[in-house]
Amino acid sequence: MQADFFFDIVCPQSWLAAEAVAGLTARTGATIRWRPVALAGLIRASGEDPIPQEQWAPARAAMGRKDVLRQAAVRGLSLKWPSQHPRGSADAMQLLAIAPEERVPDLALALLRAYWSGDRDVADRAVLREVAASAEVDPALVGKDAGHGALATATEAAAASGVFGVPAWRVGERLWWGADRVDFVEAALGGARGDPAPVSGATGQRFSFFHDLSSPFSYLASTQVERVAADHGATVEWRPILLGALFRDIGTPNVPLLAMSAAKQRWMASDLRSWAARWGVPLRWPSCFPVRTVLPLRACLVAPEATGALYRALWADDRNIGEPEVCRAVLDEAGLDGAAISARTQEPAVKQMLRDNTGAARDAGACGVPTFQLQDGALIWGQDRLDLLGRFLAGWRPPEESS
Repeated sequence: MQADFFFDIVCPQSWLAAEAVAGLTARTGATIRWRPVALAGLIRASGEDPIPQEQWAPARAAMGRKDVLRQAAVRGLSLKWPSQHPRGSADAMQLLAIAPEERVPDLALALLRAYWSGDRDVADRAVLREVAASAEVDPALVGKDAGHGALATATEAAAASGVFGVPAWRVGERLWWGADRVDFVEAALGGARGDPAPVSGATGQRFSFFHDLSSPFSYLASTQVERVAADHGATVEWRPILLGALFRDIGTPNVPLLAMSAAKQRWMASDLRSWAARWGVPLRWPSCFPVRTVLPLRACLVAPEATGALYRALWADDRNIGEPEVCRAVLDEAGLDGAAISARTQEPAVKQMLRDNTGAARDAGACGVPTFQLQDGALIWGQDRLDLLGRFLAGWRPPEESS
């Protein structure tokens, strides 16, 4: 089997993914074709212009950078955030576009390591020629006019096939995006499913789980968080929040999913289905999305045992739990007193508790849900970071956070 690997050296996740290719090839016997593309060109083609990261709220940008550093540490890589970023990478990517195909993997890794581990300026043609020579690529190719056209053509072809960002992988008609999806790619190539190896250790911590019923990511996390906690002797404090209020407070679009390009929305839907299959839980996109969840979130505060039933009603059964009568019915069906719980949702203390939870998430630095906050204040964002949550509960910390 074979896979196409799309990358741009300006992206740190491209480095994390590139370092995984050798192991992926060894375990599956697959052929990986390295496809240099211009990330900026992909973004323009998808309609997300200007660069999305330039529009991120500060909390989102801080969490994104911390996550990259953590993912590098998990992989045993020494990622050093460059003293200047982004650096011009056009010459480097154009060189990759015209380099002999058999030399592209070595050249790409050399450039990625220079950028993300060596803090070298690959926009400097002298540096670029030196790196090219180290990868046994003719330094005379640096700056050749043919590189511009070759890179543009490759980027246009990738965008036309549905690639909207890097790193990305294509196996047949299926696309994956992100360095953290290599395990799914491995499974598609006939390898083992590739679940991250569990990290043992029990610290007996109590941690907060900030969530909103309106989020499919929170739903998926809600089906697994107690399992992860039990594996490490930890206790979960379920803290429902108003995600829309959090987004408003930190300056994020009210429904980021709907602000994504069409290509990214299609991928996100596919990715959610992949995770639901991995966790063995049902997932059905609700016809009422986006749904107003103020009432059911308050119900979760009044009766925490109702949380699972409300999540399933929305994300498995396509029931609009934002409607009072539907919410009451779901509570009744769960063996609870829907009318009594609904009445209590109007109490000032319950309303204030939801506002307080939202404020606590904001003040902690949360940029979305699900967010997990540990006792030492460490934040982990995303249902696809449950393996990282397990590591933190076992006492692991990356070097820059362990002091």
